[in-house]
Amino acid sequence: MAKKEENLIKRMKEDELKKKFFELKEKIRVLRFKAEGSKSKNIKEPLILRRQVARVLTEMNKRKA
Repeated sequence: MAKKEENLIKRMKEDELKKKFFELKEKIRVLRFKAEGSKSKNIKEPLILRRQVARVLTEMNKRKA
């Protein structure tokens, strides 16, 4: 799945990458507050979201250089 996600990220434009970044950060924030009140069904979800954020940031930084 990681390769598929990477290919999608590489084909995105700069503004799409920024939009994806902010969407992922919002999902992490919501998940963090949801986790305070109850137990999560998918305990790996925060890890997956953080990795996606890292992939997006990596691609954005590659394009700047």
